[in-house]
Amino acid sequence: MIELHPVGFVRNRIRKSGHRDWRRVESRIVINPALEKALDGIEGFSHIVVIFWMDAIEPGGRKVLRVHPQGDRGLPRVGVFSARSPVRPNPLGLTTVRLMERKKNVLKVSGLDAINGTPVVDIKPFIPGHDLPKGAKVPDWLEKAEERHRH
Repeated sequence: MIELHPVGFVRNRIRKSGHRDWRRVESRIVINPALEKALDGIEGFSHIVVIFWMDAIEPGGRKVLRVHPQGDRGLPRVGVFSARSPVRPNPLGLTTVRLMERKKNVLKVSGLDAINGTPVVDIKPFIPGHDLPKGAKVPDWLEKAEERHRH
């Protein structure tokens, strides 16, 4: 048994899943005031990694093992461990976001793909040399999907 406790919650205008253009979404991550000191120094980073629990996913979604990435049937079905799908055995989300500002226990970020009220379980700084390794590769289908998404 693993026990997780939220360190904070997401606050934004997105009320249900299915939103597509997350890059433009501004959110506030409201951290438990008792943990405010844990944020000291975070302002020195332009980006942070947010780990959250996608609690709006129905239990049946945890049984799905293969998906069309981004819900696009033009892409091949792959295992959920090969996709960023919210349906997965443990509905953990992980997103690197731009940190816009910190005010006490509240972080203003952009690009967080979590709906309003989502529990945040951890925050880590984004460290380019560590989090973006040299020589990283992705499958062809993902490059094609990203290209379609840009247009």
